[in-house]
Amino acid sequence: MEPANHFTVLRRYWRLLVGCTLAALVVGWLLTPAGDTVDNAKWKCKVAITPVAGAGDTVRADQVLSYAQGADVATAAARQLGIADAAAVIARRTVTADSAQMLSIATIGPTQQSCSDLAAAYSAAIIKGFGEESAKSAAETIKKLQAQADAQQKALDEIQQQFNRSSAGDQPKLQPKLTAASTSLTSTLTAISKLQNGAQTDAIQQWGSIDARQSAGNLLSSPSRTVRLGLAVSLGLALGVVAALMLSRMDTRLRTRNPVEEAFNLPVIGEVPQLSRRLRRLREPLVRARPSDPAAEAYRSLRSTLLLTGPDALALPVRAHTGWDPAEAVSRRLADPAPVVLVASGSSGDGRTTTVANLAAALAETGREVLVLDCDFRHPQLHSHLGVGGGPGMAELLSGEQLGELDELIRPTNVEGVSLITGGNTTAYPAALVLRAAEVLRGARRYADVILVDTSPLLHANDAFDLVQHADAVLVTVRSGNVTPEQADRVAELLCRTGVWVAGVPLLGPIGPTGRRRRPAAGGGPSAPAA
Repeated sequence: MEPANHFTVLRRYWRLLVGCTLAALVVGWLLTPAGDTVDNAKWKCKVAITPVAGAGDTVRADQVLSYAQGADVATAAARQLGIADAAAVIARRTVTADSAQMLSIATIGPTQQSCSDLAAAYSAAIIKGFGEESAKSAAETIKKLQAQADAQQKALDEIQQQFNRSSAGDQPKLQPKLTAASTSLTSTLTAISKLQNGAQTDAIQQWGSIDARQSAGNLLSSPSRTVRLGLAVSLGLALGVVAALMLSRMDTRLRTRNPVEEAFNLPVIGEVPQLSRRLRRLREPLVRARPSDPAAEAYRSLRSTLLLTGPDALALPVRAHTGWDPAEAVSRRLADPAPVVLVASGSSGDGRTTTVANLAAALAETGREVLVLDCDFRHPQLHSHLGVGGGPGMAELLSGEQLGELDELIRPTNVEGVSLITGGNTTAYPAALVLRAAEVLRGARRYADVILVDTSPLLHANDAFDLVQHADAVLVTVRSGNVTPEQADRVAELLCRTGVWVAGVPLLGPIGPTGRRRRPAAGGGPSAPAA
């Protein structure tokens, strides 16, 4: 599976991921103790001590080690922690020299905080105490060097006076003595300066942060509840990802273009992107309400493909109706009857009615007069999409209850150029559907340039199968994730028996990449009857 497809699967099963993560969080909260105290566990902390910059040549680790192992440091650390017994502090710490310039202090304790506090207190006591000792020693050395510098200055002054009183011939003999005395004085003063500078800062410093690790316990004995809950969340999320990928493997529903084309053996001639919840609540065609929306453009692309690949009558130039009287319009349409395009689907919820309403609005944009017939007698919804009220319609017409002229049932809609015959009384099943379907559709061709027919699902009712025989072209709508390959194969088989031209499949709401399109053979749809 491609990486992009993995992200598509995770997006599809995001509720499962959230559920697994929350469940792991709850279980982790209930099974782990609160706070930082961990029963039957011990912690070990380590802190390094090194000389400060510039003191590496005068301060050695063995000097600091000797001082750190003394009782004065343990007493100072115990005083800082409020512990009366300094021996208890000594028992919990180990001081070692890791190298010539690095000292390590390791402490143990029942909790991370206790041993971390001890390591910090011991480190501070060593740095402060050794600094004070170093400053005291430096002060004594400076005092001795200062006396030495005074004596050297006095000797230099005497040589300088001799040099000044001597003749030009004797001065070269005194010059080496003068240079040597000046060099000795400069060395002594430099040593005094370095000692004075070193005495102003600490001789040693803590190197890095305190390193703490658990030396005994189990997985649930983590440093804190926060860390343990973080581990639980990670585990829950990982389990959710695995479960989502497994469910995706078992889910065979058609979601992208290539599987749809293979299952129906039909080309996908339009892909309408998934609509937001706000757009799905619109009660009018998206092509009219949001003409610049990507979904509206997708319906226009479907219209263009249908005009190019559908029946020849669909591709005829748009005729000008201005100035025509009704008799002349009927006469011209009798000579050149309008094509009938039936929009079908395998099951309910495939966006069939939405496709009919938007395709009608898209065709009307080209100047064509579109007549929509609502033949979904189980759940007629076209009247709500096109802003038409209830009343007699196709059910009465096909059952023979409505014997008047067809134009008496044609009603204008909220989309210019689109008219509608509603589903009518849905409680009365049109028993004579097969007998009158051809007659009604033949009569409807006189009243528009294109006839669009909405039907019941092919796999749920026989209405569409009775009507499809009288259509010039069929569109099969599919909503992503709503049809299985078995259902698609059954729909393809039913349509193949009719011999009616199937223009293709509009795919609604595909998510993720669809891959390379399988191109159908040129010159016809794959729904022709099998030889």
